[in-house]
Amino acid sequence: MPRTLDGQITMEKTPSYFVTKEAPARISSMSKDTKLIVVVRDPVTRAISDYTQTLSKKPDIPSFESLTFKNRTTGLIDTSWSAIQIGIYAKHLENWLLYFPLGQILFVSGERLISDPAGELGRVQDFLGLKRIITDKHFYFNKTKGFPCLKKAEGSSKPHCLGKTKGRTHPNIDQKVVQRLREFYQPFNMKFYQMTGHDFGWD
Repeated sequence: MPRTLDGQITMEKTPSYFVTKEAPARISSMSKDTKLIVVVRDPVTRAISDYTQTLSKKPDIPSFESLTFKNRTTGLIDTSWSAIQIGIYAKHLENWLLYFPLGQILFVSGERLISDPAGELGRVQDFLGLKRIITDKHFYFNKTKGFPCLKKAEGSSKPHCLGKTKGRTHPNIDQKVVQRLREFYQPFNMKFYQMTGHDFGWD
């Protein structure tokens, strides 16, 4: 981590931290006062998005449906597939709570970041003890991408949108597979809601 002056907040962003078993202990040993921000989204949508990202780089990979199941006849989900395993948020959170109190972790809704970016970032600013500087006036909705964009990026006169990998069209997935995944994740989602005290409305 870089050196931080008084009055500064240093941030570091790595998506894999939340699912890396060793990460909580390592971060805790560096600073037990670290505040953690975790962006979560519907685990079924997240799995399909994960697959879409991989498919863009490796067009010859097996279908989403074939990777999802250990046995499609019985409906047994392959939890060893990372795209599925990452969305079992309650399991990963249990590991973090061994090292950090829940009050030091903010869970941000990926869905609300799209539908109400200013509102969700308001929660982030409150969590970090910052004045609410970022508001609705800083965003506009890009219909082409289907995502909100910043009207003006810091140090630039041009608007700033998420990269080209965001807003990519997902492949059509068998709805029976989607429904089976919803059934699979439902108890894990319920446990996650209980642990965080927040219903993300994924069911």
